[in-house]
Amino acid sequence: MEASTLPAGYWQDANGNLIPESKVKDIDKLRHQVVVDLCRMAEQHQSSLSLFKAHAMQEVAALVATSMEQYGVRAGGEKGNVTLPSYDGKYKLVRQMQDKIVFGEQLMAAKVLIDECVHEWAEGANDNIRALVNHAFQTDKEGKINTGRVLGLRQLNITDAKWKNAMQAISDSMQTASTKPYVRFYKRNDAGGYDPITLDVAAV
Repeated sequence: MEASTLPAGYWQDANGNLIPESKVKDIDKLRHQVVVDLCRMAEQHQSSLSLFKAHAMQEVAALVATSMEQYGVRAGGEKGNVTLPSYDGKYKLVRQMQDKIVFGEQLMAAKVLIDECVHEWAEGANDNIRALVNHAFQTDKEGKINTGRVLGLRQLNITDAKWKNAMQAISDSMQTASTKPYVRFYKRNDAGGYDPITLDVAAV
């Protein structure tokens, strides 16, 4: 129930109960006002940041497209990672397109092949490899496999044919579920490096 629709002289608690205003403590009223005011301000800033991000991404895409056209290449400019410095080097911005990777059913085949490899090698020190493989295929609370851990298996320098076949199955199972764009801003410091212009209120 919105505050404007509440009966005169009543407050509504978190459980939806109507409480006479005279029964609401002053500190509770003050806390309520501070929280509501700040959260509404946060919502306004969130909306402004969303608009700013969209504007920034459009501007960068337009700049990249214009730059590519200088070389006779036509593109939307919406894809790819780019770093753009200001002419004086005081500022730079970085646009990154981060893909979210998921695995298809081929990953099950990869797990079977890897298990067979580990079973064949399972003597002494190779227990470490078994632990590594089991760790890589552990799922989180939502039943999802950690992408980084699975892809880390591909970094192992193992030449066994069955292992290579498993690594190929992992590659074949990889799918891009979505791509999330990021844009980050930096300002050069006195030491010549770049400090981020932080837009995350928790990091300020």
